[in-house]
Amino acid sequence: MASFVAPGPSGVAVRTRLKQLTPADEKVLALVGAHLGSLASRDVKVRCGQGLEHSAETWAARKRGPTAVSSSRWAGSLTKATHDQWALASRGQLARIHSLEAGIRTIAHRLSLPIGAKGSKQAPGGYRSKHGPVPCRWCGAGNGWPAPATSCPPRSSPRTSGADAGRRRAGLCRADGESGKRYGNETIRISPDGEVSIKLPAPLRELANAPHGRYILTANVRFPHRGQEWADRVAANRAVAYRIHYNVGRGRWYLPASWQIPVSRTVPMAAALAHGVIGVDMNADHLAAWRLDAHGNPTGSPHRFFYALTGNADHGDAQVRHALTRLLHWARTCGVQAIAVEDLDFTAEKTREKHGRRKRFRQLISGMPTGKLRARLASMADQTGIAIIAVDPAYTSRWGAQHWQKPLTSNRRKTTRHDAAAVAIGRRAQGHPIRRRTAPPRAHQSDVHGHRAVQADRRAPGREGPRPPVPGPRTRSVPPDRGANAGNQNAQHRSGRSDESWQQDSLPLSL
Repeated sequence: MASFVAPGPSGVAVRTRLKQLTPADEKVLALVGAHLGSLASRDVKVRCGQGLEHSAETWAARKRGPTAVSSSRWAGSLTKATHDQWALASRGQLARIHSLEAGIRTIAHRLSLPIGAKGSKQAPGGYRSKHGPVPCRWCGAGNGWPAPATSCPPRSSPRTSGADAGRRRAGLCRADGESGKRYGNETIRISPDGEVSIKLPAPLRELANAPHGRYILTANVRFPHRGQEWADRVAANRAVAYRIHYNVGRGRWYLPASWQIPVSRTVPMAAALAHGVIGVDMNADHLAAWRLDAHGNPTGSPHRFFYALTGNADHGDAQVRHALTRLLHWARTCGVQAIAVEDLDFTAEKTREKHGRRKRFRQLISGMPTGKLRARLASMADQTGIAIIAVDPAYTSRWGAQHWQKPLTSNRRKTTRHDAAAVAIGRRAQGHPIRRRTAPPRAHQSDVHGHRAVQADRRAPGREGPRPPVPGPRTRSVPPDRGANAGNQNAQHRSGRSDESWQQDSLPLSL
């Protein structure tokens, strides 16, 4: 696979917290969430019943039902959310099928080998006993795909009050933006000064505290991240989508906002690599990075950016953002305009049939947030003007450790396997070979084991230049007046280069 510059993000999502809500505000949000949740549950049931026979006509028919008891805009948002939920379930089912197919191929290969046959790095060996194969979980072969099971919104139980159920369903209070409408959204409207108003569904119009069936919250909002960009977009009446979300664990209300942006123009590969590149090796707990110059040579020392994925999803996401922020800050200080990463995909590489009983290794690759890191890095790098280059991950760790780990290790610097892989990734992005040039055979280095064994030591002064002239009388070799030719190639005793003959002075008579 050839290296390529990853495209930038196509949308922006920011989030803020709804603070200082009154009990009346929370009651209205809970009632709206409960009403929209019931409508969404019915729509999910209808969409699951349609299966693969979905079309624009069936979508329009589904939308007519919620429109009568809410509004056209609420119905459009609900049916779109249901369709996205169905598409996500279909993609998950397809990934599961591919994983099972990969496991079946591995099982068939191992069954074709004798019991106890040894495997290789490319393919596993035979089973240890006749009880080796695991039960296959493949279903639906030849009968088409079963319909993906989508999860419906939670329903209220006898142990759950109506207010709590409404708060849990308040995540369904979402409204798509509309360009040209006031402040970019007609259903959930937020003014540039932070005033939030909601267009209530038809059965809840009596709770409105503003004209045209709207309810204005007492809490004003402000977006700390990209707040000015959001304010400019709202002031220009450009589309902004909102969603009111209640976090049950923290007991807080949140308001995410999202909008689309034009995809930034991809920087040519040559321009991105003009000032070198930073190769990054993604691991389960840290990012190993090394800067390479324009010629592919590692410069400076390797850098490691650690993160911990323990705890809940929000904590892990914050750790990933912090590590990527430090990586981009270091890239800006180095003056580099490109970061090279591996185009990793472990979709079909996590099964027991693929890696046998290597449980720790399967847990390791399952815990690596490759998709989250790529998406976050591309989104954050787009704001800094740094290009992201995706390279083929084949043999980067193996060849990096084989050709670069030992030469880059010294008494003051210990190079790890991941650091060497970062160098390999950067060189592959630049188009250089990862494997270093090896020395020719000894017989080809000179004239068959010739003078190279008796060369002067590298610390010997003047070993690369001609011998300086020695002043004073000479008793051997050429006379003293020939010393001026000591720096000339003609005076270096090479065959065919000089006509001077070596002569011996006569011994003194006194001896």
